[in-house]
Amino acid sequence: MAALSPLVVASVLEPSADGLGTHRQLGLPACSWVAGLGLPCPSCGMTTAFSFAARGDLGTAFATQPAGALLAVLAAVVAVVGVWTAATGSRIWELLWSAMDARAWWSLVGVVALAWIYKIASFRLAESAAAVVSGGGS
Repeated sequence: MAALSPLVVASVLEPSADGLGTHRQLGLPACSWVAGLGLPCPSCGMTTAFSFAARGDLGTAFATQPAGALLAVLAAVVAVVGVWTAATGSRIWELLWSAMDARAWWSLVGVVALAWIYKIASFRLAESAAAVVSGGGS
């Protein structure tokens, strides 16, 4: 049931329309990467993606932060498998865990890296669009 906790918390947060910053509702500070470097950090948008996913809006969750959306789905799957295992005594965890070899872990790292690249690109695009709307762009 611990896997369900992030989704329960995310369900009570209002997802940020900006695609990041939802974590501020938990009393956490603004992302220092955005403030200091002008770039989103690798986890920017994950709380927002979880919040959209907890509402069943997987499309927006994925568009916000693909790795966050995948982690939210994974958390839900782990919760369901956990309940199934507890209720039936199934040993499905052994099968699932055995599939997590080095290639699977490196694939996960690759997904997070690609999601970060996507987040940087979407962040830059949003900045450019805001500059054009405010008259500061060309």
